[in-house]
Amino acid sequence: MSTSQPAPHPLTVGEGPMALERALAQPDPDSLTAASALRRLVAPELAALALEQASLRRRARSKFGDRAADMLFTATGLEQATRPEVSAWRADTFAEGCSRVLDLGCGLGFDALAMGRAGLGVDAVELDPLTASCAQHNLASVKGRVLVGDAASAVPAVMDGGVLVFVDPARRSSTGRSWRLEDLSPGWDFVLSLRQRCDRLVVKLGPGISRSLLPDDLGRHWVSHEGTLVEVCLATDVGEGPAVDRVVVLRGGRRYELVGRGLGRLPVEDVGEYLHEPDPAVIRSQLYAEACSGTNAWLVDHDVAYLSSDGPLDTPLVTSFRVLESIPWSVRTLRAWCREHRIGTLEIKKRGLDVDPAELRRQLKLKGSASATVVLTPTPRGTRALVCERVPRSP
Repeated sequence: MSTSQPAPHPLTVGEGPMALERALAQPDPDSLTAASALRRLVAPELAALALEQASLRRRARSKFGDRAADMLFTATGLEQATRPEVSAWRADTFAEGCSRVLDLGCGLGFDALAMGRAGLGVDAVELDPLTASCAQHNLASVKGRVLVGDAASAVPAVMDGGVLVFVDPARRSSTGRSWRLEDLSPGWDFVLSLRQRCDRLVVKLGPGISRSLLPDDLGRHWVSHEGTLVEVCLATDVGEGPAVDRVVVLRGGRRYELVGRGLGRLPVEDVGEYLHEPDPAVIRSQLYAEACSGTNAWLVDHDVAYLSSDGPLDTPLVTSFRVLESIPWSVRTLRAWCREHRIGTLEIKKRGLDVDPAELRRQLKLKGSASATVVLTPTPRGTRALVCERVPRSP
């Protein structure tokens, strides 16, 4: 398949800008009233496209803020778009030493946009023509060039020096979103072949892909944003030395990074005065020892991602709880404790147990004015219900 220039987006030419302006003025662009009003002005297809765009821009505000007002979206593209803070981290981390980025499967272009803002020239490729026209619009401020076509057709046999190749493979099969490497498009073998064809390769993958399937000759970065694990990013490491695992935590406008140092597994002991829930990026990377290096923390179970210690942990990589009471776990004992303490509101956290918190609340028959937090977890003394209070997070 050859590549071609994308056509201008229909909302940027002819009656398109007027249709979009009228759609954005509608109180409810998803309503039949809005559709009827706009169809009196423009063709039904253009009216539908403008109203969908108005709706998508409203949804995009939660991810892109005021910047969404100048962008073009598709429903699938918005769902899969990288969060701006993550795109900025990626550009800041990997753009140095490169002069151009070749973005294969650019989607709406937001990772390419961050690379362009970091000073790289931008060439981007997208298979879907409408998505490519959105990307061309979104990349206008960095003069990015977009081509319509498949990734293999766009990669030259030999690349000039200074090229960073970024790949965000589609992760959907006929049954929906997939975490299997064999369902990626472009294919996984093609993606890995790029290691020998460019100065730097960066690959964005979904966080659900098994850690054991990821190549160990690329740096592996598990990235969380505001407490949600959003991706694992594979990359040719910047600088010399072997590839290493990293945790990247983006929260409250700040960045925290943790480098794997091969510290191995923590010991397993009974619950101490504090219980700690690692950030999901730490959990997925299994860098527990690195996350609490220099402390006396331990695991409460080999297969459960709860840490414990006899003192507070001064790290932003965990959420900490002070353990107030430990009781044997059963619905009956927890119901009795809640009744005794007049608990009407109960936060339930659990790991390693097949427990539905909503169903458990129904079984507990909560009644009272007090509130509490309980953590259900296996421990060396058996499964316990830990009554806890949250410790303010480190800044």
